[in-house]
Amino acid sequence: MSFKADSKCVTSVVPAANAERRRGGAKPSLLIMHYTGMMSAEKAVSWLARKESNVSCHYVIDEAGRIIQLVPEALRAWHAGTSFWRGETDINSHSIGIEIHNPGHEYGYPPFLPAQMRSVIALAKDIVRRNRMGRESVLAHSDIAPERKIDPGEKFDWRALAEAGVGLWVRASPVRDDDKGFEVSDEHPRIAAAQRLLAAYGYDTSPSGIIDAKTYRVIRAFQLHFRPRRADGRLDRSTERTLQRLLLAAGRKEIA
Repeated sequence: MSFKADSKCVTSVVPAANAERRRGGAKPSLLIMHYTGMMSAEKAVSWLARKESNVSCHYVIDEAGRIIQLVPEALRAWHAGTSFWRGETDINSHSIGIEIHNPGHEYGYPPFLPAQMRSVIALAKDIVRRNRMGRESVLAHSDIAPERKIDPGEKFDWRALAEAGVGLWVRASPVRDDDKGFEVSDEHPRIAAAQRLLAAYGYDTSPSGIIDAKTYRVIRAFQLHFRPRRADGRLDRSTERTLQRLLLAAGRKEIA
């Protein structure tokens, strides 16, 4: 059944079959960015709208920057999957999902186009304003599901989004080629400190002091968002300092 678009930015409406009431009376407080991971935006919209896909999202932005709405913001779309942020695991009930068309890493991962980013910024600004979302509430799919997802990836322009007033961004500390950092299986008090800071921001990690497979993926997710020049999952000084800057920017002075 068709519905009225929530945003004036929307070009067209294509109702998705997979949508339901938000559970527990939740209201959207997170905005999650994805890429489609398909070869065309048309195929992505068709798939996301079909019941047998078992997925859906609120918005798709195609190569030309056209914005298609599939699910009303008042409803729960099926875009986040198994995920976590600040103790919440039903991210679908607490979020709005935007799929930006890009074939993804499996198919060459081209840059996001200027027209797409202009539309992402315009739509995101409208969503966060109407839903009164904080700057820390704009996240990547990889932030909430680091063990499964890497989208929208290192080429997504989080800085441009933040400069438009959407999302939190900090300048990454310079990467030193001679700083190899800690890798999987390493154990050190610095690792536990970083795990505490990652958890304080919202990631699903605990201060074991060991880089296990899960911690590696959480660090990589943080890097994909905030230190995209090198998203290798290693805990080096650049990653630690960038994480500390982020916590300070978020007002967590007592933690950072």
